[in-house]
Amino acid sequence: MKVLTGKVVNGNVVVDDASLREGSLVTVVAREDDADRLELTPEQEEHLQLSIAEADRGDVVGGYALLEELKNRRR
Repeated sequence: MKVLTGKVVNGNVVVDDASLREGSLVTVVAREDDADRLELTPEQEEHLQLSIAEADRGDVVGGYALLEELKNRRR
């Protein structure tokens, strides 16, 4: 999984410096207002990519387990 930034040009999503194969399935998340623009530093983007890779490998904690862990920390 990759995180890419682009813009709409003539009704098409254009992503700069993208190495996506023709026919790739993508998900587009559109901001309602440009004031809420999310920009990541290279370090933040690297951390996000590593986190996505962990999730893809299944190296995650389930919601109930996380809530239980947080509850135990408060004790």
